[in-house]
Amino acid sequence: MSKALIVETIKANVEISGVAATRLAGEILGALRDELVKEGRLALPEIGSLTVRERAARSGFNPRTQEKIKIKAGAAIKFRPSVSLKTDAMAGLKKAKRKAAKG
Repeated sequence: MSKALIVETIKANVEISGVAATRLAGEILGALRDELVKEGRLALPEIGSLTVRERAARSGFNPRTQEKIKIKAGAAIKFRPSVSLKTDAMAGLKKAKRKAAKG
């Protein structure tokens, strides 16, 4: 999904100009980002939740030289889909497979 798709959806469903829709989409995305950064968790109803997870420092190796390297600690964002999203996605996948089998 892109910001342009969000802007088009807003313009199609609410009678506002393209500039206002772009600003509104930017504000919504900014608020979602700020909440994730501030709280470390963001729940989107009917979609799922995003959670910031810390990653510990670890050792690895350079595949080209086989040299051992240290990988710094960091953070990753984990997405956990809602039950309804999983159900709908699975139904869509099954429908696509049936359509491909017929065609």
